[in-house]
Amino acid sequence: MKLVVDILRRYLQLVAAQFVQRPELAELRIAEAPESLMVRFRLVLDQGDVARVIGRNGMTASAIRSLAKAVGEKHGVRVVIHILSHEEAAREA
Repeated sequence: MKLVVDILRRYLQLVAAQFVQRPELAELRIAEAPESLMVRFRLVLDQGDVARVIGRNGMTASAIRSLAKAVGEKHGVRVVIHILSHEEAAREA
């Protein structure tokens, strides 16, 4: 599972870097659940960058999630990706 997490971490960092205008505020939080073979990525961004990464009608976010899930399925790992702002992340904490 470590291999999958590392591959997806690098993938999400690369993709996010193409969209965000304030990379100093971008965070990628990873939560692994080895017993259930699941990994959750939380991409926490500036509010304006969230809209860019999600894209029109959510198409960009959907494409990002689809590719990540395909990698996970290939290795038998369930992948969940959340894209949210710092404000939303603070409310959930």
